[in-house]
Amino acid sequence: MNQQAQTPVAVHDRSADDKDKPLFDDIRLLGRMLGDVVREQEGSRMFELIENVRQLCVRFRRNDDLDARAELAKLLNGLSDDDTIIVVRAFSYFLHLANIAEDQHHIRRARAHAIAGDPPRPGTLASALDKALEANVPAEEILAFFRDGLIVPVLTAHPTEVQRKSILSQEMKIARLIDERDRMRLTPDELEERDEAVRRTVTSLWQTRMLRRTRLSVADEVVNGLSFYDYTFLRELPRVYNAVEDQLAAAFPEHKREIGSFLRMGSWIGGDRDGNPFVTADVLRSTLRVQSSKALDYYLTQVHILDTDLSPTTLLNNVSDELRVLAATAPDKSPHREDELYRRALAGIYARLAVTARTLDQHEALWKAVGDADPYTSAEEFVRDLDVIHESLVGHKSSLIARGRLRRLRHAARVFGFHLAALDLRQNSDVHERVVSELLANAHVCANYLELREEQRIEVLINELGTPRPLTSSFMQFSAETEGELAIARTAAEMHRLYGEAALPNYIISKADGVSDMLEVALILKEVGLLNVHERRASMNIIPLFETIGDLRNAPRIMDRLFTIPIWRVLLDARALTQEVMLGYSDSNKDGGFLTSGWELYKAETKLVQVFKRHGVRLRLFHGRGGSVGRGGGPSYQAILAQPGGAVQGQIRITEQGEVIASKYSNPEVGRRNLEVLAAATFEATLLGKREAAAPAEFTDAMEELSGHAFAAYRNLVYETPGFEKYFWESTVITEIAELNIGSRPASRKKGQRIEDLRAIPWVFSWSQCRLMLPGWYGFGSAVQAYRAQHADGMARLQAMVHEWPFFATLISNMDMVLSKTDIAIASRYAELVEDEALREAIFTRIRNEWQATLDAVRQITGAPELLSTNPLLARSIRNRFPYMEPLNHLQVELLRRFRAGNRHDRTRRSIHLTINGIAAALRNSG
Repeated sequence: MNQQAQTPVAVHDRSADDKDKPLFDDIRLLGRMLGDVVREQEGSRMFELIENVRQLCVRFRRNDDLDARAELAKLLNGLSDDDTIIVVRAFSYFLHLANIAEDQHHIRRARAHAIAGDPPRPGTLASALDKALEANVPAEEILAFFRDGLIVPVLTAHPTEVQRKSILSQEMKIARLIDERDRMRLTPDELEERDEAVRRTVTSLWQTRMLRRTRLSVADEVVNGLSFYDYTFLRELPRVYNAVEDQLAAAFPEHKREIGSFLRMGSWIGGDRDGNPFVTADVLRSTLRVQSSKALDYYLTQVHILDTDLSPTTLLNNVSDELRVLAATAPDKSPHREDELYRRALAGIYARLAVTARTLDQHEALWKAVGDADPYTSAEEFVRDLDVIHESLVGHKSSLIARGRLRRLRHAARVFGFHLAALDLRQNSDVHERVVSELLANAHVCANYLELREEQRIEVLINELGTPRPLTSSFMQFSAETEGELAIARTAAEMHRLYGEAALPNYIISKADGVSDMLEVALILKEVGLLNVHERRASMNIIPLFETIGDLRNAPRIMDRLFTIPIWRVLLDARALTQEVMLGYSDSNKDGGFLTSGWELYKAETKLVQVFKRHGVRLRLFHGRGGSVGRGGGPSYQAILAQPGGAVQGQIRITEQGEVIASKYSNPEVGRRNLEVLAAATFEATLLGKREAAAPAEFTDAMEELSGHAFAAYRNLVYETPGFEKYFWESTVITEIAELNIGSRPASRKKGQRIEDLRAIPWVFSWSQCRLMLPGWYGFGSAVQAYRAQHADGMARLQAMVHEWPFFATLISNMDMVLSKTDIAIASRYAELVEDEALREAIFTRIRNEWQATLDAVRQITGAPELLSTNPLLARSIRNRFPYMEPLNHLQVELLRRFRAGNRHDRTRRSIHLTINGIAAALRNSG
């Protein structure tokens, strides 16, 4: 990490393209500065120790030098607790800095393509529009997509987000400084000044606590989630809209350029109660208040700044009559502004926003308004006032002025309203059925609801939905669980009255496995006035979440039955004949393994498309994807394009979780690129995907066979092998993850160590930490072997599938990525933590054999001799960062061994948690 001992990327300089040289230079610069800070802060002895560790890692990785690995192991095992913390922090921070350099290089390359005038790159909206025009997609279909589409990334909080906001803030400063250093032509003095600022920030980073001392509360998670609106969403989403409008104007000059709010934000943080007892009615109310305050603060700031932009005088240029009225109603009566009607109008808008913030959120504006005004009754009123200013400017030779800050603010106001993001409610179906059972029993409607069969439950619920009679009164007493759920529902109704339906539009039912699950939520919403069959009113979307393999297989049948119920058809009419369905990637993977989960999701979507089409209902899919491939992660662009034909109907919602949120959206330019990728992929899948032929039967038949074999192999290992639970808990950091203060939600749904009760997120995160990545590949090797044994032309068919079927190609590509991050040698060290030697050998031998079979299968199917042959960017990234994970993994194993042997010192626990942070940073999509 010093100037003389270069980072390992220097080895690749001779063969690397010139375009990657700036990346290597940035990594060297940041590594050198970190080394300087370590020497200054911790002394020369620690610096030399860390440098020795680094060189041994490079020797081993570069030359497969086993002597270097042995020397490294001896060195690391002999570290004291205090030295261990410093070494772990040094390598963790280097990995964080390498992430910054890579992100900045992606921005650099995108700018270079734009400056060179290259054609739009895949994944951009410009490229997607070009493809549609080349395919002769009618203009009306293209314009309809942007008018009626709905694309929503939904931010969620969960227990693998290891990044503290304080650390992220320092890293963002470094990123800005590196970006300035790259873009600007600096004098020697300016360059020295920038470099000193980087060193200063790296020093601050080193002195900032990496770990949280207490567990996050839900309120903390809400604040952390909202910080990404400051970084990216509030400033970059309007820019996406501006670009789309300009591209459409160029393609269709005869059409109106302004578009609908097709790209919006969603959130679960503060509304997701499934397994999280800390999300209460008060938390829900508080969440919506701070969301609203964030939006209103942004509008107040932008209107305040606009006052300097909109200084035209009526002495030189006229204005519209509507603008004159708007200015006349403003409290600004200063004679100095008598001829500056735009400024007077803005003063009125600011005054109304300030009182709106005070009324809605008990929140005071930063700058005092010039006078009193009435609050806005809705965000639409605010938008109309901005439109008056816009139309006056456009109508009086000031279109260019209207295209500046005002244009971005108008888009922001339409997209974010006074609620900022659509907050979803989520709860488990088991809770709903207990609540409804108690309501029905207390009202003497049904004493034994829980004992009824499904069809009997449906009949009872339909009858209750059809009657105006309430099931509760202020004189009734209920259990704490029922009172809590009713409080949430009543608060939701209150929030609708305060912020509008857009603030809280969705109610998601976890573990949905029957029609009654949907009707139970409808009954609870009816009880608080959010649903009324007789008034044909449904204020919230009721959304089933199908999670397990069995649930996915039953989903089409459940929805088919639901659509035959007349009362539900009435509710669908109230929701524009649109029904959302959420599909769970994480639990289906934990239930059936990577291959079967992917295939069952694909089949469920295909069948749901058919069911919805038959009933004349529009399908909107909500994909519950995690960051890791084992939880449905991987490149969003390819994942959306790989959906079955007709599954993407201009509307899609996708979860964004954990450390993926920071990696995608903490940098504004990277964030805008990721938002655009979601929009471009949805556009292409909607308008071009339906023109593609369905996969041939021989391909789908092959997938069915492969899935069956993979399912059997996975279930046999995870759920049918005696002692597997013990192996998992002892060979991974799952226990320590459960103790780490990285989320408000418990790691397991119930006490105990059953795999069935463990949340899918820590399940995948644990396998990632030990570098095995088992949820992302296990079972595939066995499946291919079995398939080839039954089909002489099996490999030829699989090779055809990877070239001709986007679904299978994406599946193999994701597996290729996961295997490239798997290190079986490192995983074997974690296996040594299992005390029972016979159990350890039996299970790890099976895992290693399956890994080898999977590796061989992927290479044969793709025809590539090495992993990542078609993904040079990821290959480069792994080459740059993975040598620095070696000491973190090694130390994690050693620390776990010490900790479990009785060294329960706080420094040991803290060191383990620091290794978790560093490894997660290096993998970037581990949870």
